[in-house]
This record gives sequence, C-alpha cells and structure tokens, in this order.
Amino acid sequence: MNLLEISSTHKTPTISFNPNSGIFLIEGWSTPEDSFVFYEPVISWLTEYEKNPSEVTEFSVKLSYYNTSSSKWILEIFYILEKIHRMHSVKVNWYYDDEDMEETGQDYSSMVHIPFNFIEI
Repeated sequence: MNLLEISSTHKTPTISFNPNSGIFLIEGWSTPEDSFVFYEPVISWLTEYEKNPSEVTEFSVKLSYYNTSSSKWILEIFYILEKIHRMHSVKVNWYYDDEDMEETGQDYSSMVHIPFNFIEI
C-alpha cells in the first residue's frame, strides 16, 4: 500500500498517512469547498488500510479549525480507526490550543472506543 500524502492549501489540511509505520497525521485548516471531494479519497484509502493495518496505528490530529461538513468526515475516519482497534492497537493524539478544540476532541473520544491522548500546544 502506498503512502497517502496530500499537501495543505489555505482551505484543506495536510494529510500524511504512512501504512508501513502506522503513523498518520492530519494538520491545518479544514474548510474545503466540497468536503466530499476532499475526504472521499482519504476514506477510501483508510478503508483499504483497514484490511491489512499496521500492528500499531498512531493518528495525530493537529487541526487549527474545521467546518461542520469536515466534522462529519473526521468522525467517519474515527469510525474506521475504531474498527481497526478491535484487532490492533490504535491511539489518537488530539492536539489543541484552546478550550473549544479540546472539548471537540473530548466529544469525538466519547463517540468511539479508541484511546485519545489530549496534548495542549
């Protein structure tokens, strides 16, 4: 399986998923014009990764801001990670710089059964 690398723009985050190391990163702003067009390839890639994941998957989220349509896709990512976590180790590192982002991470962590580490920056 190939790396998934998507460079950030002023409206979309960096995506860096390495299936060999199990190190995944989403970072930046997520306010795409069409969130389906941006996130559908990410979801497809993760669905393929789910079939043969690394023994340990570490997913780091360093979002400064995201819109409502992005939040749906972020939750979908967590649902896929939750399925992987049934048989393999998965942890989420949720980076935040304000109370709102911390609360948002707490909300996500309450919706899925994956360990979250909350890291203030």
